[in-house]
Amino acid sequence: MQVWAISNQKGGVGKTTTAVTLAGLLADSGHDVLLIDLDPHGSLTSYFKYNPDEIDQSVYDLFMPDTKVTASLVRSLLVTTSSEKVQLLPASTALATLERRAIGKAGLGLQISKAIAHVKNDYDYVLIDSPPVLGVLMVNALAASDRLLIPSQTEFLALKGLERMVRTISMINRARKVKLPYTIIPTFYDRRTQASVKCLRELHSLYESDIASVVVPVDTKFRNASMKGLYPSRFDPGSRGVLAYAKLLKSLIEEEALL
Repeated sequence: MQVWAISNQKGGVGKTTTAVTLAGLLADSGHDVLLIDLDPHGSLTSYFKYNPDEIDQSVYDLFMPDTKVTASLVRSLLVTTSSEKVQLLPASTALATLERRAIGKAGLGLQISKAIAHVKNDYDYVLIDSPPVLGVLMVNALAASDRLLIPSQTEFLALKGLERMVRTISMINRARKVKLPYTIIPTFYDRRTQASVKCLRELHSLYESDIASVVVPVDTKFRNASMKGLYPSRFDPGSRGVLAYAKLLKSLIEEEALL
């Protein structure tokens, strides 16, 4: 089983789109996938028409005081998605209170690692949608992962968030036995604009060894798929965005095989 976190310390860069699209493509290839929503905004949860403000059980339950994480607890929190091959551990907005509650408490940074360990035989891949803030939830995502995917919008304001994310990885790696490999994914690319072209050039200049060879273009089909709660590859498998993510996935799997 492989665990991939999708994270960036800036919102609006395509994290949820990346998680959903890769999950759909993996499911199309016959893999069993678990999606985990760790963002209090619950965009991934909302994608599949669950309401983070009203959901009865969610990933938040794993962080309740004195909770013992077990396989039965984890499975009881799962909900279905529009693919029978993908399940979702949804978020609730109550996650926003977790940072305050976590002050002075040890061990909360490994709750997701424990949860995944209990269901590791159920899935081939786990994809974690992480919040854009460095805190206990992002730490959980990074601690549980074998690989980090960092979507970065191809516009200059996104470069600062990426810079902070790379510093965070350095900090996390000091606490890990094995360094966390990461791949930067340029998103929202529009070759018609100078800003997008220049930003992509800057990304390659700064992060040449860590940037994906694939660029994800602006594609309205992502928005249309989300309105229906469908995986983009099911909504329009031939769209430019889906084809870009398919190439990305192929390269990630090939890289895995070499490790």
